[in-house]
Amino acid sequence: MPIKQNLTISLDRDTIRRARILAAKRGTSVSGLVASQLMETVEEDQRYESARRAALELLERGFHLGGSRFNRDDLHER
Repeated sequence: MPIKQNLTISLDRDTIRRARILAAKRGTSVSGLVASQLMETVEEDQRYESARRAALELLERGFHLGGSRFNRDDLHER
C-alpha cells in the first residue's frame, strides 16, 4: 500500500463551501473529493501518453497499403 502524504491547497471561501456541499452529497470529504479528482486526472494523462507513444511507434513503422512494389527501373522502362 502506498504511503500517503498531505497536500495543502488554498481556495476562496465560496469554493470551499461549495466543495463541502458536493462532498457531502457524494458521501465523502473534501479531501477525498480532491484526491479522487486528482488521481483520475493523473491516470487519464498516463493513458493519453501511453496511447500517444503507441501511435508514434505505428507511424515510425509505417503502414503497408497493399499493392505491388515497383522499383524505379520498372516504372521508367525505356
